[in-house]
Amino acid sequence: MGFLPALSREAVLYERLPEGKARCFACAHRCVFAPGGSGRCGVRSNVGGKVMAPWGYVSSAGADPIEKKPFFHALPGARTLSFGMFGCNFHCDFCQNWQISSVKAAAGLGYMETSPAAIAEKASAGGMKAVVSTYNEPLITSEWAAAVFTEAKARGLRTAFVSNGYATPEAAAFLKPVLDLWKADLKSFNADNYSKVCGAELSKVLKGIGIIKDSGFWLEVVTLVIPGFNDSDRELGNMAGFLAGLSPDIPWHLSAFHPDHLMTAAPPTPPETLYRARDMALKKGLRYVYCGNIGGAAGQDTLCPACGRTLIEREGFSVTGNILDAGGACPCGRKIPGVWK
Repeated sequence: MGFLPALSREAVLYERLPEGKARCFACAHRCVFAPGGSGRCGVRSNVGGKVMAPWGYVSSAGADPIEKKPFFHALPGARTLSFGMFGCNFHCDFCQNWQISSVKAAAGLGYMETSPAAIAEKASAGGMKAVVSTYNEPLITSEWAAAVFTEAKARGLRTAFVSNGYATPEAAAFLKPVLDLWKADLKSFNADNYSKVCGAELSKVLKGIGIIKDSGFWLEVVTLVIPGFNDSDRELGNMAGFLAGLSPDIPWHLSAFHPDHLMTAAPPTPPETLYRARDMALKKGLRYVYCGNIGGAAGQDTLCPACGRTLIEREGFSVTGNILDAGGACPCGRKIPGVWK
């Protein structure tokens, strides 16, 4: 039985199988489970042959700058209403939200019952420009997110996922009418590390990122750069090459690691590692590569690839200057890809 069974509804992203079993389509694990069982996420469960998915609550909700998600090519300086639930389809050793991503750890935590309309209205009344499903993995609560996003769209708001990128074609098609922005993680380019440290398959992550891009969502990718785990020239270069092959216009965020959860032996990421990775990515053809999670870091600003002018200046999660026009164009006339209004 899944977590918080009273707060659930029948899912959309699944199919029934013989003997009461069901196959879930919410993420690339495509879990098959029998009545009384649940998927790897621990929150999508089989009740009488039907998959039940989380509904009607949030584990937390609050205002965040959109740069914190991070989206650097969407609504610069906008405030968002971010909300989360419980559970995750990965089990990353370096998870910074492990208290809510682990169903076992979350068992004693509080939550707030709410409705999609209430979340969207709170965002609208608060002057926020977007509603974001984040904190835990949003793919495993796609049906709830879609309901929230439908209400948000009716109020003229943008919508976003902050996700590990383990997408399926079914989930992408289901979300496409109501989801605008999608942040996806690329945690490593080593299949063994993905399996051992995250419980996921690199090939499915790469396929998922491709699905997101090809489906027409605005995509930005984040890599937490961890010393001794994924910071070699070869691995960083392979990640950059993969993204550049999808599109040179995908923004890539290189984020500094700080020891957390089960990964406390690795040291914090030095700024020089991020700068080295950024230089490699630019040489691979990516046009927009950012360094973050270090105060005062270089590589936070958006530059025009045509004339080199600084277009959006940032410090941390704050926008300190922006000379793009309303359509996202540089004064030189070069259109910068993104969602600017």
